[in-house]
Amino acid sequence: MRIFKEGQVLLISIRSSSPFWKSKSSSPWRPPPKNKGFDPSVPVGAAYSHADMLKYEDIPASRPRTPPPLSHRSRSSNTLPAGKPTNSSTSSLHLVSSNPAPRNSRNWSADYDDGDPNGSFEGLDDEDEFGLPSIATSRRAARRTGEPSYLGDDSRRTLEKELGYLNVGLLGHRKRANSSDIAEERGPVYPSAKKQEGKILRPQYKEILTDPMNALHLISHPALPSSATSKEVDANSMRISRINKFKRLLQASSISPTDLRAAAWSGLPEEVRAISWQVLLGYLPTSSERRVATLERKRKEYIEGVRKAFEKSTTGLLSPVSGRMKSAYSQGRNRGLDENVWHQISIDVPRTSPHIELYGYEATQRSLERILYLWAIRHPTSGYVQGINDLVTPFWQVFLGMYITDTNIETGMDPGQLPRSVLDAVEADSYWCLTKLLDGIQDNYIVAQPGIVRQVGALRDLTHRIDGVLAKHLEREGVEFMQFSFRWMNCLLMREVNVRCTIRMWDTYMAEEQGFSEFHLYVCAAFLVKWTEPLIKMDFQEIMMFLQALPTRDWTEKDIELLLSEAFIWQSLFRGSSAHLKNSSSASYSNS
Repeated sequence: MRIFKEGQVLLISIRSSSPFWKSKSSSPWRPPPKNKGFDPSVPVGAAYSHADMLKYEDIPASRPRTPPPLSHRSRSSNTLPAGKPTNSSTSSLHLVSSNPAPRNSRNWSADYDDGDPNGSFEGLDDEDEFGLPSIATSRRAARRTGEPSYLGDDSRRTLEKELGYLNVGLLGHRKRANSSDIAEERGPVYPSAKKQEGKILRPQYKEILTDPMNALHLISHPALPSSATSKEVDANSMRISRINKFKRLLQASSISPTDLRAAAWSGLPEEVRAISWQVLLGYLPTSSERRVATLERKRKEYIEGVRKAFEKSTTGLLSPVSGRMKSAYSQGRNRGLDENVWHQISIDVPRTSPHIELYGYEATQRSLERILYLWAIRHPTSGYVQGINDLVTPFWQVFLGMYITDTNIETGMDPGQLPRSVLDAVEADSYWCLTKLLDGIQDNYIVAQPGIVRQVGALRDLTHRIDGVLAKHLEREGVEFMQFSFRWMNCLLMREVNVRCTIRMWDTYMAEEQGFSEFHLYVCAAFLVKWTEPLIKMDFQEIMMFLQALPTRDWTEKDIELLLSEAFIWQSLFRGSSAHLKNSSSASYSNS
């Protein structure tokens, strides 16, 4: 693109708009240096690493572009004043609004005296609690870099309009945070909350923090209206019966994992989901005597791990000339983080579930950044891989919901207004459960990703057995399974269905012995053959575009339950027949 203004030329170099390409740096693209070997410490976007061979410059991006950041975000809490006499039923209620009145975000944890000295982190005024540059500081530093001054107003507006669609700035830089800064906050314009709108923090949240099983005593069953139909009455009665069944299982002195898995396969009621997930993943011990002590120890271990990971030396913070404290922007470049890992995380976190309001708040994004970074540096064999950021969101959302009375937490609240002890607990529990999940599929994310390669090959063989017509059509059109199913394995179908459907799917995955590794293969097979009818009428380009943007936006839990049932059938028929499938696959290759 060239823009001529008073004899000067501005050249803008823009990379391919392919949805498979993701930038690893906020700087303009440069060719790699010659004679430089492979550096295993540099993170590579696994979710897209096999798609570059497609070279689809004309395929539109499948995920919405991150909206531009807001210039300011106010944070506060509409809480009841401390010390004001209230009745016992409302003395601990806190209203968490998505549009609170402004107040200093540094003192918000002091409004909730949790008595937890380990739950608060101190920092400079222009830094976060771990010494990372604040959002405002990052933006001020970015503005100081300047923009081309030789463009007139008309040319500038035209250029900004053209580049806005590509999310590229006037200097040709992609609008992302610098590698030495935190992820730039994504600030879509949320609907203004009404004066009394918001989410209510459970009055007994401190008891739930101590032992999540205390949340079982808070489950209530609202009475149905007198106009309810007999079908609604029966459905409500069955739901209450299922909740009571889970309560009996979870309140036992020693929980039976086998019985809990059997009950969870058909889905978990949201009232007991957080506790059940933690038990099924092995994070919470099955013995009630060890539960409280184990939970306290694991949470403190996480907080200490975060402190060490983000700890920076106090030396070198004074300017050698003035003796004053250096800016947070310059301090960020010397904080001792693994910049390659941190940079990729800072890019991916703002892209995580961008259509859900909950993940647009700074408190949410900072929490996800800490979880992902700590996991990456503690697992150097794989490190951080694009797609892992998606896998932490179901845990974070489910565990946060345990402390809120409203079951819909995706909208209407800023998590930054919650007590710090609650956010620390949600963050720590999410980290440990993510670790448990990834331990079972670790080979999906190590060098060469052998786990994913193996699963994609198994999916191809399984599709030949289930739906030979579809498999042969894909072969004739030159469609490789790696081209579309790599993301299915890397992100566990989270890019194909919404978070609520993913949460329901994970209920069954956790009920299976090898749900995230083995059973997921059969779910992907059932998911693929579901689209046989439209796919066999398409050519190569239409197939690829269709599989990159499947019509699942309006899927509900019923659709997921049908998919899981079909996957169970295929697993029952073909599990253990790997040798037979291998022979079939070898025959197909020899014929080709």
